[in-house]
Amino acid sequence: MCSICASIDFTNAPNNSLNEQMSLTMRHRGPDASGNFSSGAVSFSHNRLSVIDIENGAQPMSAVYKKNNYTIIYNGEIYNADELRCELLKYDVGFKTSCDTEVVLYSYIIYGNECAKHLNGIFSFVIYDESKNCVFMARDRFGVKPLFYAFSGNCMLVASEIKA
Repeated sequence: MCSICASIDFTNAPNNSLNEQMSLTMRHRGPDASGNFSSGAVSFSHNRLSVIDIENGAQPMSAVYKKNNYTIIYNGEIYNADELRCELLKYDVGFKTSCDTEVVLYSYIIYGNECAKHLNGIFSFVIYDESKNCVFMARDRFGVKPLFYAFSGNCMLVASEIKA
């Protein structure tokens, strides 16, 4: 079990200290590692429980594809990750890890807003697409991996637990 949280401020730079405070409330969900990312109006934090590819699976995870930058925070397990990985290799994707996190990220990069239709598993994730200056969020159809969000003024807050 991991935790994710994000703040997206539509008018200012994100409040990184707020995002870090949100992340600390969920530290129990990912005691092995934590990471932060900030760019433009977006701030991401992740607490990791290391299960797959312990050495290379740090998050937030970023990728560059066709000169565009993408960053993901993810919690979950994709049951068809191996099949998707093989399918995505047809698009000249250069995988650097054996994590399903990277499979989810490249699924978004290749399939866009339709990516969740290709995922079989339990998941919640947030992706920052720098080229489009947009954030994409999804969770599994049954909500096994929750994804809560709220608006506070011009800021959208996202987290794995409502208390964050």
